[in-house]
Amino acid sequence: MLKSRHTWMIKVLLFIYFMIYVSGNLTAQVKAGMNRSQYVIHIRKTDVPVVIDGLLDDPAWQTARRVDHFHRVLPIDTGYARSQTEVMMSHDEKNLYLAVICHDTMPGKRPVESLRRDFSFPKNDNFIVFMDTYNDQTNGFAFGISAAGVQWEGIQANGGFVSLDWDCKWRSAVKNYPDKWVAEFAIPFRSIRYKTGVKEWGINFSRLDLKTSEKSAWAPVPRQFQTANLAYTGTLVWDEPPPDLGLRYSLIPSFLTRMVQNAENNTPANFNVDAGLDAKITPSPSMNIDITIHPDYSQVEVDKQVINLDRYELFFPEKRKFFQENSDLFASLGKERVRPFFSRRIGLTTPVWAGVRLSGKAGKKWRTGVMDMQTGSRDTIPGDNFAVAVLQRQLFSRSNLSVFFVNKQVTNRQDDVTTGQPFKYNRVAGVEYNLASRDNRWTGKFFYHQSFSPERHHGAFALSGQLEYSTGKILASLGHTWVGQDFVAETGYVPRTGFQQLTPGIQYKFYPSSKHIANHGPYIMSDLYFNTGFDLTDTKTEMGYGVEWLNRSKLKLFLSGNYVLLPYDYDPTHTGGVPLPEGSEYQWTDVSLYYLSDVRKPFNFMFTALTGSYYNGSRSGMDGEVTYRIQPYANLTMALTYNHILLPEPYSSADLLLIGPKLDLTFTDKIFLTTFVQYNNQIDNLNVNVRFQWRYAPVSDLYIVYTENAFPEAWQTKNRALIFKISYWFH
Repeated sequence: MLKSRHTWMIKVLLFIYFMIYVSGNLTAQVKAGMNRSQYVIHIRKTDVPVVIDGLLDDPAWQTARRVDHFHRVLPIDTGYARSQTEVMMSHDEKNLYLAVICHDTMPGKRPVESLRRDFSFPKNDNFIVFMDTYNDQTNGFAFGISAAGVQWEGIQANGGFVSLDWDCKWRSAVKNYPDKWVAEFAIPFRSIRYKTGVKEWGINFSRLDLKTSEKSAWAPVPRQFQTANLAYTGTLVWDEPPPDLGLRYSLIPSFLTRMVQNAENNTPANFNVDAGLDAKITPSPSMNIDITIHPDYSQVEVDKQVINLDRYELFFPEKRKFFQENSDLFASLGKERVRPFFSRRIGLTTPVWAGVRLSGKAGKKWRTGVMDMQTGSRDTIPGDNFAVAVLQRQLFSRSNLSVFFVNKQVTNRQDDVTTGQPFKYNRVAGVEYNLASRDNRWTGKFFYHQSFSPERHHGAFALSGQLEYSTGKILASLGHTWVGQDFVAETGYVPRTGFQQLTPGIQYKFYPSSKHIANHGPYIMSDLYFNTGFDLTDTKTEMGYGVEWLNRSKLKLFLSGNYVLLPYDYDPTHTGGVPLPEGSEYQWTDVSLYYLSDVRKPFNFMFTALTGSYYNGSRSGMDGEVTYRIQPYANLTMALTYNHILLPEPYSSADLLLIGPKLDLTFTDKIFLTTFVQYNNQIDNLNVNVRFQWRYAPVSDLYIVYTENAFPEAWQTKNRALIFKISYWFH
């Protein structure tokens, strides 16, 4: 019976996909295409460079074309915004210039969270420009500014999602007045990539005005999508194509000193000096080469700890700049929990010696990405070579087809060394189709991956199909994933193998005519796991109702039903107690309440409270965060997670507590101090991390970092380190 249902679900999924392909979703495609022809801004060259001071008294702005009449996107996507915005553009041989006037209709202080670069979008009054420099409605660049003058920039990929892990040199200035704030940008052509000889780009401008709780855009965007979505841009028309600047390069040398002490092993303090080098080479306006030699990542922000209640390996995001920048081709392979490539595996237990990455456009419809990293050995762990290559071809208006290859090769393994690594090599190859309709209402992903390792031949595959339909009121999705028992991706993140998964879900939103409520509505979603024979092993079905107010506060009440057939002995508390036996079955339900307050206010908070049964016992607890902001110089945050788990004898009950106070000081837009303390009684650890950063020149930093781990009782130190690191960008 279950197998027949499985076949039926797959057939439905494929049928819906076929209908999308045939129909072409014509209705909304028309709307998406109209933006490019109806919303046009012309840009003309200036012979006098613009002075970036926020005053708008330069000759270029006296004759530049001006666009205004921004459309509302949120809370509703009809009509014009109450707080209007005006934009002008110009250029010379070296820079692209923008002038922006953000009008206010409500008196009062403009909300600004902090002076830290790459500010949080929903917590700051801001303006952002999104540029489709390749005219593929998928990839581009974004530059933004807050009302306090803080810069924000990122690379756009996968239809418009912005990655803020990319930095470049550009200039800006902001002037604030009682009824408006004014900004100027100067974006060097050498800092971005684009097609040469082209006189039109896709472009859109976005404004967030928190006092009116309005998000607006020049070219209209449906409310269910981000304003960064490149399917809904207008057109930037150049008087002459942007210049071909030829070969460009920059060097970023770094110098580091480090003191490390391991008190747990009675190891004396060790002091060392180190140096590294990063290089960026741009052989053409659409291609980029990144090189790193002997890198060090000591200044990277510490991971946020969690209470572990998962049966499988936890996921912690990549935070190292080299692996984050220009990484969308690699990082987007696969799907959540089935990633054939996860860069955090590189250098996890051994030092990184060097690496190189090539990424960019290779023709009108082709993109490519190639990366190779070499690690050294440490103790009995050998060095490895990690390589990944992706070739992507655009299909139809916004979809694409990709092929990839990932290889991990042990490079200096000795036969008599116990390495702890199962194979001398591990490889994964695959093909993926990313579906995105022209209007972005239909999106999806379909892939097949095959792994290659010694003595692993049967079931060494992963395949998946996911389809999603989104309008302003309806969000519906259906997915199927099958991972073979012998599928191995050592350079990826695949915490579980030997399963099939179904993920149906639907959500509906009502938009009432209310002075307070923006939208509300129900949802239901399921996560169903089966073994490879399609016998049910675990499920989670969640149904709830959510409300969002015009001030952006949110409330959600939801009920979850769970079922687990344990594949092995398991302790639900992760405290080393008597485990629940392999093969035992459990069903339980719990109810949760989630609330997010108005983040515009200096004091804001969020929490999730939960109560219900849990395996063969019960669980109650909460997860929350309270923030107080002294605008814009200080943010004090207190995070708390508590779980009270009560299981019958002889199994272990536990009170699991994680407390994480964090103080973030932004003295200026260039000097920052972050202090983060984390107490976690599940792992009996107290972590302290203090990080000082001074951006003394563009994309050039000085870091001083102190970190310590200790036993909470009597603060007995386990290990500690003090790091001094300085880097400079020669451009």
